[in-house]
Amino acid sequence: MKTVSDIMSRDIKVCTPHDSVTEAAKIMRDIECGSVPVCEGKKVVGIVTDRDIVLNVVAEGKDSNQVHCHDCMTTNVITCSSDTDIHECARLMSENQIRRIPVVENGEIVGICAMADLARENIFVNEAGEALSQISEHSQYDH
Repeated sequence: MKTVSDIMSRDIKVCTPHDSVTEAAKIMRDIECGSVPVCEGKKVVGIVTDRDIVLNVVAEGKDSNQVHCHDCMTTNVITCSSDTDIHECARLMSENQIRRIPVVENGEIVGICAMADLARENIFVNEAGEALSQISEHSQYDH
């Protein structure tokens, strides 16, 4: 049985609640992803997504250098532990329509498990594909 620990990324970038959303966006750009965990020390207190920034900052005409991550982050963060089975991780992603899950041990962030990490495991491509399909279904715009 493979666990999240076997496939997760350990080299993670995070923001603090008081970082500007510009800083969060720069991290997303640099690591080529759409979300960044927001941490106080090593404790996950939120997650800020590119969508959070667009809807809550850009669309509102706010200055991204003046808005802090805590002003627009999602606070009910779905996490898993490093010993979570990767099938369960794929199910969590699918059910919660997310692409990345912070991995937490003893209250501290130790990594990130992304949809891409699951997809690299050939045996789980169908699960990751199904999760991605369900995420995509919910994010399509009506025409």
